[in-house]
Amino acid sequence: MTAPSHTGTESVRTSYKVRASELVGRNWLNTGGKQLSLEDLRGKITILDFWTFCCINCLHVLDELRPLEAKYSDVLVTVGVHSPKFEYEADPVALAAAVERYEIHHPVLDDPELVTWQAYAARAWPTLVVVDPEGYIVAHLSGEGHASGLESLIEELIAEHTEKGTLHRGDGPYVAPPAREGDLRFPGKAVALENGNFLVGDSGHHRIVELGNDLATVVRTFGSGVKGFADGDAETAQFNEPQGLALLPAALAASLGYHVVVADTVNHRLRSINLETGAVGTLAGNGVQRLLDAEQARTAADNVADADAWISDLGNDPLNTSLSSPWDVLWSEKANAVVIAMAGTHQIFSFDPSSLALRVFAGTGLEGLADGKPGESWFAQSSGLAADAQGNIWVADSETSALRRLVLAEDGSVEAVESAIGAGLFDFGFRDGAADQARLQHPLGVAVLPDGSVAIADTYNGAVRRYDPATATVSTLARGLNEPADVQLDDTVDGEPVLLVVETNNHQLVRLPLPAEALVVDEGAAHTHRPKTKVTAGAHELTVRFSAPKGQKLDDRWGDPTQLKISSSPEELLLGGGGTSTGLRRTLELNPEISEGVLHITARAAACDGEPGGEIPDHAACHLYQQDWGIPVILDAEGETELVLDLRGMD
Repeated sequence: MTAPSHTGTESVRTSYKVRASELVGRNWLNTGGKQLSLEDLRGKITILDFWTFCCINCLHVLDELRPLEAKYSDVLVTVGVHSPKFEYEADPVALAAAVERYEIHHPVLDDPELVTWQAYAARAWPTLVVVDPEGYIVAHLSGEGHASGLESLIEELIAEHTEKGTLHRGDGPYVAPPAREGDLRFPGKAVALENGNFLVGDSGHHRIVELGNDLATVVRTFGSGVKGFADGDAETAQFNEPQGLALLPAALAASLGYHVVVADTVNHRLRSINLETGAVGTLAGNGVQRLLDAEQARTAADNVADADAWISDLGNDPLNTSLSSPWDVLWSEKANAVVIAMAGTHQIFSFDPSSLALRVFAGTGLEGLADGKPGESWFAQSSGLAADAQGNIWVADSETSALRRLVLAEDGSVEAVESAIGAGLFDFGFRDGAADQARLQHPLGVAVLPDGSVAIADTYNGAVRRYDPATATVSTLARGLNEPADVQLDDTVDGEPVLLVVETNNHQLVRLPLPAEALVVDEGAAHTHRPKTKVTAGAHELTVRFSAPKGQKLDDRWGDPTQLKISSSPEELLLGGGGTSTGLRRTLELNPEISEGVLHITARAAACDGEPGGEIPDHAACHLYQQDWGIPVILDAEGETELVLDLRGMD
């Protein structure tokens, strides 16, 4: 390992001047049918947003860009370049639905073969590339959290190109599609009520709907239907893409004054609903997306090597604590708490509504699939929760296409995290049989059936799958669905219980019988379609470039404030250079006996408010910058001997 390399550059602009490549793909959306070219964008500042609709970080970036698009509407054009991770995401109909669902108000290029992705050397979702009005690349950024830095760059480009006469003001190429009508719009999760009705997260209408037992009659709604955040009565309260719902035990609800907990996903909050009065309140979350809590940031500033310390207790002030895209919630009798699938930080949280204690229940915050103790486990955008008869909690871990289980101890804490199905971030498919060989594709929901088996809303396969813990086998209960996002056991019907499925892209809830005999399907396993980087075996130099944002400086008071964590799949790919240590350069030793694999890289850097060359003021705010990459590689004698990545601080 060599010494770390930091730049002193304050601008986020690239140090080189390269013409932007043409935008090539299958089709354009949100343009009224027009096929755009780079020439059509000349005279505008253009942000290319390389995204895929499964990715929670990409959804965060969509929201980060909205204020910039509104503020600079006459000079800025955002172009979403959709670069699919999963096979299902390459379906043009599914993409069109996602563009509608997430209210994307800019042109989107459908790039299923990753042609434009490769032309712009994107390596991670999301990636942002800024092109100036003359067609030159001026910034290339990975990850989220870049809004303020982009705003500074846009102001800089406006001034520069106004003076040069190369900035053209006026409307951009976006053309709005027709609005969709209907009682439900992209519903996400549902929960059964004691009266036989169902409460549904009507995410596309930004409200909660009570449906009658016929699954068609709208009994009442909670929320105005206007995207936003507001507490109040059922008519005036506001949500933002609510998803999961949890019904509290009657005695607890009576003592608390509310009955339902709502995962208000894009508001990064937990909300409450009183079913008797219709009142909506806020339980947790300050509306600021959680990246890293203050204690961890300070720890990282003091010694970034200690930033992995697992801090589970987040205190008893939930309204002043940041959350990140809570996707599902579940009341756990054994934990005596609301368990939260915190998709945005790849963790499981818990919330005690009586004591107001908020905790990290399991997960380090690193994205991936790793079992073990709760402070060692890795999740990837967990999106569905269900409890079994023993009180253990099953988790739909969507980005690893996995079914996980939290084994709870007698005191309600997590004893261990286990994986029943799933191989990793880039492995998926439609395969039944032995669980260790079975494959799912981005599951979002789970339910425990009367025999102890687990039903899985296998979302991108359009199916409901079944895992039997007794035999460790997987089968298929139903298929041909349109993005099933949730599944519940419904015993409100006459006769045997049935499956209640939230069919998101058909905007409805449907009942399906539990078949006497499940199907056994094997359409194979697959690996994420991403270009593999050719690398040579042996020594391989890795460099991550980072510059502290303007007004901040690297905090080296206690040594090197940067860190790399590196691992591989399979583990045998790395003979040397793995593990965690300070510095942003590392020499890797790649195994010539392994033909291909994935390098998992996490880079961190700590900076505090203060000017370069000066002292860091007492009580200065400190910031931890982090980016994760999964780089597919294939060993080739003609391959690269160096890998360069960018971690740009733009807080």
